[in-house]
Amino acid sequence: MLVAALSGFVLGGLWYSPVLFGKAWQRETGLSDDVLAKGNMALIFGTTFVLCLVASAVFAMFLGPRPSLELGVGAGFAAGLCWVTASFGINYLFERKSLKLFLINGGYHTLQFTLIGLVLALWPAA
Repeated sequence: MLVAALSGFVLGGLWYSPVLFGKAWQRETGLSDDVLAKGNMALIFGTTFVLCLVASAVFAMFLGPRPSLELGVGAGFAAGLCWVTASFGINYLFERKSLKLFLINGGYHTLQFTLIGLVLALWPAA
């Protein structure tokens, strides 16, 4: 479970970095470099990891012990796309947020839960 949480956390670091979607995400949220630099990074990253751990632990309970690869990956993809991303979509429509931000954030969570499901299916002590 710890490895599953770490996988989602690392994926987020890459996803929201300038290497992938960081600059586009920053533009869509309206957050400047100055605003981002003023954040309490220890609190932000620490809490993010705890939330990744919570998501992984509860998803592990949902999947049950030793899920098959098909169940782990399939349920992870479905949870990310159909629960998390669809829920974002509802909020984003009312908040008038952009389609681009929806795709960036929804894409991350779809891949995050797919990866968590993969790790939980493959990792013996997950």
